[in-house]
Amino acid sequence: MARYIFVTGGVVSSLGKGLTAASIGLLLERRGLRVGMQKLDPYINVDPGTMSPYQHGEVYVTDDGGETDLDLGHYERFTHSPITKSSNYTTGRIYLSVIEKERRGEYLGSTVQVVPHITNEIKAAVLKMATQDVDVVITEVGGTVGDIESLPFLEAIRQFALEQGRDKVMFIHLTLIPYIKAAGELKTKPSQHSVAQLRQIGIQPDVLVCRTERTMGDDMRSKLSMFCNVPREAVIEECDVTTTIYEVPLMLQEHGLDELIVRRLQLSAGELHMDDWREMVNTVRNLDEEVVIGVCGKYMQLNDSYKSIYESLAHAGISHKVKVRVVKIDAEAVERDGAEVHLKHVDGLLVPGGFGHRGIQGKMESVRYARENGLPFFGICLGMQMAVIEFARNVCGLGPANSTEFDADCPVPVIDLMDEQKGVENKGGTMRLGAYPCTLQSGTLAHSIYGRDLISERHRHRFEVNNRYRQLLTAKGLVISGLYTEKDLVEIIEYPDHPWFVAVQFHPEFQSKPLAPHPLFRGFVRAAQLRARAKRAKTSVQGEPR
Repeated sequence: MARYIFVTGGVVSSLGKGLTAASIGLLLERRGLRVGMQKLDPYINVDPGTMSPYQHGEVYVTDDGGETDLDLGHYERFTHSPITKSSNYTTGRIYLSVIEKERRGEYLGSTVQVVPHITNEIKAAVLKMATQDVDVVITEVGGTVGDIESLPFLEAIRQFALEQGRDKVMFIHLTLIPYIKAAGELKTKPSQHSVAQLRQIGIQPDVLVCRTERTMGDDMRSKLSMFCNVPREAVIEECDVTTTIYEVPLMLQEHGLDELIVRRLQLSAGELHMDDWREMVNTVRNLDEEVVIGVCGKYMQLNDSYKSIYESLAHAGISHKVKVRVVKIDAEAVERDGAEVHLKHVDGLLVPGGFGHRGIQGKMESVRYARENGLPFFGICLGMQMAVIEFARNVCGLGPANSTEFDADCPVPVIDLMDEQKGVENKGGTMRLGAYPCTLQSGTLAHSIYGRDLISERHRHRFEVNNRYRQLLTAKGLVISGLYTEKDLVEIIEYPDHPWFVAVQFHPEFQSKPLAPHPLFRGFVRAAQLRARAKRAKTSVQGEPR
């Protein structure tokens, strides 16, 4: 029978509940247990698919086509938990399900209320994770204790513990211990208030994970234990990491969190094996070679907008023992200043996905600079479409070439709306979503990178390469190296007359892990690394005295 862990957060948002939950999942997996990971989000959107990246960050896509919270990316990077649509429920999704049941008459005339109908739906969502091949379900409750919108979720997990039995359910509360610089002290009062609010709801934390920028002393740990009614050994320190987020599991393990969980839930677990993870973290700490990757997009102010891309670049760097320094390039700045100003000092260019017309010309100018100057280039989703339009305009001589996303009446639509998308009116959950197979052409760079004929990658788009122009594009040297054969859709393009020029319609960043970097990112970073070494060697020779 499955056990359940609920991770809640207090004091402020953005403390790192997702990383903490993912780290717990990793530690339990490394003790031979099978985990299921899930997040409950309190916002009313049915999913984050229609939300602005400025507000929400990236939309993480699952194999089965779910548009989910970015924390699910942490879950997949840290664990082997199968992440699906059932791994992320929002208030909107919960209420939509209840309302649809009410419209079908499933409540037999009852007055539909938050308790019990909404809370029952939330509990049912948690129970969906408890399949036969899962020992522990770890559910992160989004938001902060005290928020109005979080109350139904907290009430639901309170009920859940009562119904399942407290011996099968564990509450872990992540809280902030702020450092007051003027006083030179860490303060526990905000955490005391946060736990007091939880206890008023009827939830007593079993473990208190304390996010802090300074090490807590024994006296502070004892104080938190007494005022929060948590055993002293269950007050766990989680200091800000100095090098990489992948240090967090090691930190929690050092404080014995995995052993606490195993004992509290009476789990049949093996010894903890973390040698390869520890070696990976040590590699990151000791990187002395650097490669500079320019990422040209339009959501550059917020790190979370391209979270999985940044992590995938770091994973590739680890595999080549090189630190990847990302330079964020605003596509509109390229339009203003020209591409060379922003790209002349980078070792590789990545153009990621996105929507809308803003910054499009800057992205195309960046692609052209990379193509003409031998700069390693990697295009993802919209980045691939930009590469096709740029090639059509500047190599094939099709000056008006464009995408119908930006110009519905363009005379040369080398990128066009997919047939299956025509007539679609609703925006939410209607794109081409999830994993699809792709057949690789033998003898291409993509085939050599993957090392096999058939791959599966995740998608999130409405527009595709227009097959009417494929023959012209390939006649001028563009290689179509990957196809979704069932519908004859272009998935991968490359330009052989170049050190490394690959663009894909899918999102490979969703399948990269620190111990298993995605092959495309690994190949891209390697090409950039070789270019950086060549530049350093050239500079060294030129700098030698005659």
